[in-house]
Amino acid sequence: MTRSMFRFLSRQPEGPLLYGDAHLLRLARHGDYGQWHSLRSESRGFLQPWEPRWRDDELTASSFRARVDRGVDEHRAGHSVPLLLFERPGMTLLGGLTIGYIRRGAAQSCMIGYWMGERHAGQGHMESALKIAIPYIYGQLQLHRIEAACIPENWKSVRLLEKTGFEREGLLRQYLKINGEWRDHVMFSRLPEDGEFGKMMRP
Repeated sequence: MTRSMFRFLSRQPEGPLLYGDAHLLRLARHGDYGQWHSLRSESRGFLQPWEPRWRDDELTASSFRARVDRGVDEHRAGHSVPLLLFERPGMTLLGGLTIGYIRRGAAQSCMIGYWMGERHAGQGHMESALKIAIPYIYGQLQLHRIEAACIPENWKSVRLLEKTGFEREGLLRQYLKINGEWRDHVMFSRLPEDGEFGKMMRP
């Protein structure tokens, strides 16, 4: 086996497989590029108003491979869990959900972010994904506080967070640069409730 092939195999993603009745959340793999490229390309106009400005090489295969490898490294280091969301049983890619900015010590908290392909939006998929991820965050990751932030005009995201138990905390002025402009964000947080420490598959 050549050294390059060994390196490729050794970097195949490990990590959680989080199952719901009709969904799966897992780390991205190199072989996901085709679905990812297609979904992100066709959803660009839908996603761009809510995301940082895309780089010129945003959708290239090399950029995706680097993204996958970086996600594996960050997961192994305990900094984040960048997941893709699939619909079962056909394993159709729907979007992504990242458990990021994991802080240990006295904080025991994280921040979540998510995106959904345009043709799959408004069908309840991300609500299902959050209901899968939240018990994993409290249970397997043993975190105490989940944070999320979104642009105030993104009423779909605001409604999603409210429906999944997040509470509004306040306004963060010019919090992130979105689509080339500094934008205010509404901060939400969620603390564990009784019965939310369920066990998920493969921590």
